[in-house]
Amino acid sequence: MTDSMTTASARRRVGALAWPLILSNITVPLLGLVDTAVVGHLPDSRYLGGVTLGATLFSFLFWGFGFLRMGTTGLTAQAHGAGDRDGVIRLLGQSLLLAAGIGVLLIAIHPVVIPLGLGWLGGSDAVSAEAQIYAQLRVLSAPAVLANYVLIGWFLGRGFSRVTLLLMVVNNLVNIVLDLVFVVGFGMTTDGVALASVIADYTTVLLGLGLAMAAWRGMQWRRVTGVFGDPAGYRRLLSVNSALFIRTVCLLFAFAFFHAQGAAIGDTTLAVNAVLLQFVLLASYGLDGFAHAAESLVGQRIGAADPAGFQRVVQAAAEWSLIMAGGVSLIYLLGGEALAALLTDLPEVREGAGEYLIWVVAMPLLAAVSYLMDGVFIGATRTRAMRDTMLLSLGLVYLPVWWLAQPLANHGLWLAFIAFTLARSVLLGGVFLRDWRRGRWFPSATAN
Repeated sequence: MTDSMTTASARRRVGALAWPLILSNITVPLLGLVDTAVVGHLPDSRYLGGVTLGATLFSFLFWGFGFLRMGTTGLTAQAHGAGDRDGVIRLLGQSLLLAAGIGVLLIAIHPVVIPLGLGWLGGSDAVSAEAQIYAQLRVLSAPAVLANYVLIGWFLGRGFSRVTLLLMVVNNLVNIVLDLVFVVGFGMTTDGVALASVIADYTTVLLGLGLAMAAWRGMQWRRVTGVFGDPAGYRRLLSVNSALFIRTVCLLFAFAFFHAQGAAIGDTTLAVNAVLLQFVLLASYGLDGFAHAAESLVGQRIGAADPAGFQRVVQAAAEWSLIMAGGVSLIYLLGGEALAALLTDLPEVREGAGEYLIWVVAMPLLAAVSYLMDGVFIGATRTRAMRDTMLLSLGLVYLPVWWLAQPLANHGLWLAFIAFTLARSVLLGGVFLRDWRRGRWFPSATAN
C-alpha cells in the first residue's frame, strides 16, 4: 500500500469501489420505499405514520451507535494501509464485542426508552399506537443491527465493497420479501413490517460472521489475544468514536425533529414528508457510495503515509460526487411526481408531495460536499471537526431558521432542513481546505 496513485488511477479506484457501495446503499432506501408503498396502500394513513415514527425512533437509537460502522472503517483502513494485519483482526473482534454489549443493553432498557422516544416524536394517538407495536418488535434486532454495522465497516475499510454489497442486498431482499409476505400475504400491518426487519437483520449477521471468519484462518490465537483483553485498544476505539457519537446523534435529532414538526402540523403532512424523505434518502445513499469509497481509500493513503495519493483520491471522489448529485436532481425534477404516485394512492398525500417536491430537487446539489467531507474525515479519523461543524449547523442554522420560518408551515420546515444541509457542506468543506493549505493532514510530509 505504499505506492502513490496517479489521477487516472485514483478515479478508477474510487469508481470501482464506489459502484458496489452505491448499489448496496440504494437497497436501503428501496426498502424504505417498499415499506412506504406496502403500508401506504392500506386504507388508513395511521399505518404509514406509525411505521414512519417507529422507524425514526430506531434510526435514532441504532444510528446513534453508527460510530461502530464509521469508526471501524477509518481505523481498519489505516491499519490495512500500514500493513498491520494483526491490528485489522483485533479491531474486528473488539468492535464486535462492543456492538454485542450495546445491543443487549438496548434490549434491557427498551421499556423505558421506547415510551419516552415515541412521546417525544409526537403524532396522533392512533399513529403512536401503531408506532408502539412496531417498536416492541424492532428492538429485538439491536445486537444484530450493531454487529452488521461493524462487519460492513470492517469489510469497507479493507476495500471489499463487493462483500458489503452482498450483505446489504441479502438484508434488504429478505426484508422486502418478508414485508410482502407478512403484510400482503398474511394481512399484518405495522407488526409485519417490524418482524420482517428483525428476521432480516439476524440472517445478515450470520452471513457476515461466516464471511469474516475466513480472515481468522491461519492466524495464531496468541497473536489476536488483544480482542479479549488489551484495554488500550478499547480506549482508542472509544476515543476515536466519541465525537462520531455526538455528531451522529445530532444528525438523527435533525431528522427526528423534522418528523416531529411534520407530525405537529398534521397526519397528512407527516405522511407527505415520509414519502419525500424517501427521495432524500435515495439521493443520500447514492452520494454516500463515493463518500464511503473516500473513507476506505483516504484511510489507506493515510496509513501508507501518501499525501499525494490522498489528494488525488479526494479530487476523484469530488468529481464523481458532483456528477451523481446533478443526475439525481435532474431525475427528481423530471419524474418526481410520478415516483411519488408509485408510493401511495392517497390523493392528499400525492398532492402534498407535488407541492413540496422542489425542496427535494435542490437537496442533492447542496448536500454533495457534506457527504464527501464526511467520508474524508471518517477515513482520517478526524472526528472532532465533524462533531463541531455538526453542532454549529444544528444550533446556529437549522433550529433558528425553523423558528423564524414557522409561519411558512411545512415549507418553512423544509427551508430549515435545506439550510442545515448547506451549512454542513460549507463548514466542513472550509475546515478541509484550511487544514490542507496549512499542511495539517500530513504534518510530517509535504503534500504535492
